[in-house]
Amino acid sequence: MDVTSKPDTPATPVFCTIVPPHLLDKLAQSDAPEHHEPARRTLEHDTLLRTRRHECTLRAAAARAAGSDKPNRTIYDAQHSQDLPGTKVHSEADKASKDASVNRAHAGLGATFELYLKVYGRHSIDDAGLPLNATVHYGEKYDNAFWDGERMVFGDGDGKLFKDFTIPVDVIGHELTHGVTQYTAGLDYNGQSGALNESVSDVFGSLIKQYALKQSADQADWLIGADLLAAGVKGTALRSMKAPGTAYDDPNLGKDPQPATMADYVDTIDDNGGVHINSGIPNHAFYLFATAVGGNAWEKAGQVWYDVLTGGKLKKDAKFADFAKLTIEAAKTRFGGSGAEHEAVVKAWSTTGVVTAE
Repeated sequence: MDVTSKPDTPATPVFCTIVPPHLLDKLAQSDAPEHHEPARRTLEHDTLLRTRRHECTLRAAAARAAGSDKPNRTIYDAQHSQDLPGTKVHSEADKASKDASVNRAHAGLGATFELYLKVYGRHSIDDAGLPLNATVHYGEKYDNAFWDGERMVFGDGDGKLFKDFTIPVDVIGHELTHGVTQYTAGLDYNGQSGALNESVSDVFGSLIKQYALKQSADQADWLIGADLLAAGVKGTALRSMKAPGTAYDDPNLGKDPQPATMADYVDTIDDNGGVHINSGIPNHAFYLFATAVGGNAWEKAGQVWYDVLTGGKLKKDAKFADFAKLTIEAAKTRFGGSGAEHEAVVKAWSTTGVVTAE
């Protein structure tokens, strides 16, 4: 398996957000203005950007440079406008800012760069030293964060249901990993391939948090966005890889709709075919694999997922079963067909109903 190949030109970027449309739809129907107004504004904004054809692929490709072992981070401030990138407020060599959002964005970009470099030998998002840019204080009470193919963008949240989106490092890692996928497998953002796109971002977002906190698979909470929900919200996070469908059950947010197995797969035309919903299935498979193997999840389980993402065999329109087959092959290539790793990954995918146990 070639684990170093990458396309000469990155896939056309897609607009990827951390808060799924189904959750914002629920909030937009609320009778409480403090909930439905921010949600409606966020939905309108996200819908507009999803339907706009992105022009940043060539710009991103042009920015590629020789790989470096140090990140090149620049933070901008939108000052609550929707004009990107905003005003430049922090560069790589600058001292800490008085703005906590700027410092958190800077640190989150760094944590993502560090995991990919030190664990997988990857030099930034494109593996060629791509500068990491981010914009904070985007929009008015904007309830989301997103990767637009060029940069990370963070809203401040509405303060009632969501806090500042720079707070959870796994959210930053999740969004930047959409960039890694853009430069490698280029998974189509619809149906099962789109759910795999989202799941890969959740997997590496969680690994970035675990690596930063020096947590083993058994110590990790396996939650995505655990520090994002405001006080009073009945929930622990946006998603749970350990127990999909249990992250929140709140009068305003509704109930977490993620399935953990194919038996509960959701057929829908919403959210690009349920990319944020059905991602719970491959998420849970990774959790089962990582915890069965034990130790640090980024070392073995994460390496297998990275091998598949970057190996050149994963098709843009891959289904769950296609991805599962490649991870089983990758585990065999890395660790042998009779090892615990191979057995664990087969069991993980069979438990979720994606494949039949060998």
